[in-house]
Amino acid sequence: MWRRRFNTAASALKDRKWDALVVGGGHNGLTAAAYLARGGLSVAVLERRHVIGGAAVTEELIPGFKFSRCSYLQSLLRSSVINELELKKHGLKMLKRNPSSFTPCLDGRYLLLGPDKDLNHSEISKFSKRDADAYPRYEKQLESFCKFMDLVLDSAPPESLQYKSSFNEQMKNKIQNSVFWANLLRQAASLGQKDMVDFLDLVLSPASKVLNNWFETDVLKATLATDAVIGTTGSVHTPGSGYVLLHHVMGETDGDRGIWSYVEGGMGSVSKAIGNAAREAGAYIVADTEVSQLLVEDSNTVCGVMLADGTLVHSSFVLSNATPYKTFMELVPDDVLPHDFVQAIKYSDYSSATTKINVAVDSLPQFQCCKLNYPDAGPQHAGTIHIGSESMEEVHDASQDAVNGKPSRRPVIEMTIPSVLDNTISPPGKHVINLFVQYTPYKPLDGDWQDGDYRESFLHKCFNLIDEYAPGFSESVVGYDMLTPPDLEREIGLTGGNIFHGAMGLDSLFLMRPVKGWSGYKTPLKGLYLCGSGAHPGGGVMGAPGRNAARVVFQDVNKSLK
Repeated sequence: MWRRRFNTAASALKDRKWDALVVGGGHNGLTAAAYLARGGLSVAVLERRHVIGGAAVTEELIPGFKFSRCSYLQSLLRSSVINELELKKHGLKMLKRNPSSFTPCLDGRYLLLGPDKDLNHSEISKFSKRDADAYPRYEKQLESFCKFMDLVLDSAPPESLQYKSSFNEQMKNKIQNSVFWANLLRQAASLGQKDMVDFLDLVLSPASKVLNNWFETDVLKATLATDAVIGTTGSVHTPGSGYVLLHHVMGETDGDRGIWSYVEGGMGSVSKAIGNAAREAGAYIVADTEVSQLLVEDSNTVCGVMLADGTLVHSSFVLSNATPYKTFMELVPDDVLPHDFVQAIKYSDYSSATTKINVAVDSLPQFQCCKLNYPDAGPQHAGTIHIGSESMEEVHDASQDAVNGKPSRRPVIEMTIPSVLDNTISPPGKHVINLFVQYTPYKPLDGDWQDGDYRESFLHKCFNLIDEYAPGFSESVVGYDMLTPPDLEREIGLTGGNIFHGAMGLDSLFLMRPVKGWSGYKTPLKGLYLCGSGAHPGGGVMGAPGRNAARVVFQDVNKSLK
């Protein structure tokens, strides 16, 4: 049955020349396909796995329990994508969390934070009245910085043309770039010099410096600092980690800045809604269809792809939603790319220290520090639960274990329980728990992730740490799925297990992403574009790379029609 379906798909693909092929059905690839199809192009999306969505998928790995297997929260998806593709009409339903954060402490205290300003003031005042008064100013400043970043996120970088081009094309490129810089300078002027200096201080500094300048309470600083290290191998003391902090508060839910939400049905519902929008516009989306190589003509122009079964599929344009390394080092034939470009891609930072553990439980964890008596879920269960993050030094110590080649002795864990708000993903009375865990080196020096005993040892280390805060958690587990960095690479296609398709360091952002000189979604091969998180503006379930790349393709389509 599978073979018959695959053969039918392959036949439909090869029987025509497509305007555009999208390699990889992650949310960015689907977004690009939706915009291209809405613009009248014939588009096919080719996904290697049995399910579309890439890292934004929902999978029922244990009967009755539906896991957001990799990404697990929504906020960064651009409002432009939600509105323009009418994703709510296509089934996207976001579930706001209030409170949004809970940090238990071993000394019997805890910290709740969320969109309720009175709650925040009351909770932070338990530790410091000074910090409680400063927190609204901190949030307001970050919000103004996020508004400043909107233009950058929703635009292609002002990249110079790398191809030989006509005088008219060069002039058009210079005008477009000048308009971008003029608009950015206008926004910078509206911020004012003081705020611009504060903005630069934030993005260039270690998160620890930024947070120490604002606050004195360890648990508050640690709670906020987790946003600065999530998905990275860095410490809170790493220069530039302040930008990662900003990146994770740039989003919104239904117009509310910085608010993260669950998605009904899991994160696969995001990809499903985008896929529905793409199909409605005429895109052809097929799973179980692996691309083995890009087809390149003598003129260094990409003209289609070869599938794993040898089928050739031809197109005028190809957009890759795979990582830059996968695209250029594995899918592009040898000796067709410039040497300097290959070296830059090859030696980019794809390191990862992230492990995702999906857990099915038969009861909610009960935190011994929290004396809130509720028959079922309480406010402590609604948002992100920070385990092992009572001080920034704890986070730093965990990162240093990985620097020394070993998984953290006391991992930093972000626990979420989406089934508290979403009754569609678990059986009645039981729950789905996501554990986002750091730090776990790709190649640990004290073992191998392929060793079952080694994996079990680390898993129990995580469960035992949770037991310190919520006794009995381990006994509530009825099943689990664990994805270490090598698993993320093998299963989802994330080079090195890096959830952002490449590090989000200051040397890998904006005009430097994926590499210097090629930030505008185009590549050294004519007709080939990047549309995934390895391109500007980077990782997270944003949709911005896919949207921006599609707009660049349309510019080139118009050129080819002239």
